[in-house]
Amino acid sequence: MRKHVIAMLSASLLFSSVSLYAADLEQDMDTLNANLKIVKKSDDAQEMQQALTKMRAAAQDAKKSTPDKLEGQPADSAQVKDYHAGLDSLIAQIDVVSALAKANNVDGAKREAAKFDDIRNTNHKKFR
Repeated sequence: MRKHVIAMLSASLLFSSVSLYAADLEQDMDTLNANLKIVKKSDDAQEMQQALTKMRAAAQDAKKSTPDKLEGQPADSAQVKDYHAGLDSLIAQIDVVSALAKANNVDGAKREAAKFDDIRNTNHKKFR
């Protein structure tokens, strides 16, 4: 009886941790979306930088998770590597926009921020 209870608890912990990963990825994507709206609308370089900092952290955290579409894929598979490459391109673009915001070039930052939509759309087609 005791072994049954331990096995059931272990299984429930395993499945709950899988769903936590999905929730984390969803939360990271929500953070990216909310802060992207701030970047696009803000005329304040400091506010823009704060939003970009949150976006960068969320993108880095998202690399620790795997989208449902790639679940079960080995970490070294081409699709998982492509997913990470998409996040790396997002992080690189965040750095470009952040550098412009730090230089107080809000208009230039907004022009570069428009590229976020292309990165998002391309990667959502592949992994969502």
